[in-house]
Amino acid sequence: MNTTSLPPRGATPAFRLTELDWLRVLAFGLLILYHSGMFYVSWDWHVKSPRLIPALESWMLWLNPWRMSLLFLISGAATALMAARVDGTQGLIAMRSKRLLLPLLLGMTVIVPPQAYLEVVEKLHYAGSYGDFLKLYFQAYHGFCRGDECLKLPTWNHLWFLPYLWTYTLIVLLALRLGLVRHFFSHPGWRGVVGGGRLLWVPWLGFAILRQHLLDRFPATHDLTHDWYQHGVYFAVFLLGFALYGDREDRHGAWETARRLRWIALVGFVVVQLLSQTLTDQWRLAQGDDFPQWLLMALRALNAGKQWLPIVAALGFGRQWLADRDSPLLRWLTLAVFPFYLVHQTVTVIAGHLLAPRQWPLAIEATAVVAITTLGCLLAALLAMRINALRPWMGLGPLSPESKKPGIFRYRAS
Repeated sequence: MNTTSLPPRGATPAFRLTELDWLRVLAFGLLILYHSGMFYVSWDWHVKSPRLIPALESWMLWLNPWRMSLLFLISGAATALMAARVDGTQGLIAMRSKRLLLPLLLGMTVIVPPQAYLEVVEKLHYAGSYGDFLKLYFQAYHGFCRGDECLKLPTWNHLWFLPYLWTYTLIVLLALRLGLVRHFFSHPGWRGVVGGGRLLWVPWLGFAILRQHLLDRFPATHDLTHDWYQHGVYFAVFLLGFALYGDREDRHGAWETARRLRWIALVGFVVVQLLSQTLTDQWRLAQGDDFPQWLLMALRALNAGKQWLPIVAALGFGRQWLADRDSPLLRWLTLAVFPFYLVHQTVTVIAGHLLAPRQWPLAIEATAVVAITTLGCLLAALLAMRINALRPWMGLGPLSPESKKPGIFRYRAS
């Protein structure tokens, strides 16, 4: 097989990329833990615990630069695999639109509103009922303000990933339909740009340029239309996933390179993280928060390594440890993880809001928040898998006769 081009449309891969499935499950699992942690750190969030756990922040800073980028890269690879399997891009565009936009609609109308309601209750001491709030929510009320910051309703909150992913998918599939993508990726020299050791530093360089020139001008908004720095990062990793990792047979390309470089990438990430933190802390101790431009640009270039090196390490270790490790549990989790993603933050917000006034020992309370979030996710996934009318709204395919038989690990690939 020619590894410098996409597989022909209509071809069916002999095996699934189980390392991609595992990485997707693990990445969403980290996301759920990260959002549980957001309740207990000093950073602004929808609701906050009155008792913070500052030690969590240092650990969450290790995840923050790359956790969402990994999901976009995996999504890009999955899109390429689907494009190779489905005959015709029009049907794939319709399928992906249904799988992403219907859950977004359900999320914005049913799942997310409790988060916004509890946010205005806690931050603005809103005294109206949930029904009163919903009337304002669906009227696009923008009067919940603190200073110059106003909550824009309705909102998609943590579901911003869905419209971003749909937009990137649509762009690539339309380009594929026009022949632009296939023509570009069939060029024999393009993969050499990130071949071998260049896989470590060429994307790093690209992210450094984005950080230096766009980060200040376009801080993260998650509103789709003004989020140009985030689009630069996320669309870039989506394209890298589509181009480099959406090929099951490319044993000697990017997958194998990441596997060989996994320890270098991991150690490099640790060194960059510690060096960046040390330089930042030492300057602040000596000079305060007034960073000169040259140091700010150097730190941004250095910090770009925190965005890319852990992704290479994750892909490399995934290839080494998780390739061809299929199981009924993995196939069930591969389906369940999307409903998990849809509901997890709402469950966390409600659990945190209700448990905080009880003043349980902090370790017990935090464990309970994570446990309740996990149980809520499991319940949502089980309901979504068993109720046929609910499945498309939770990002799943139609219920098959086989999946109606008893057994938690029966599934229908979607």
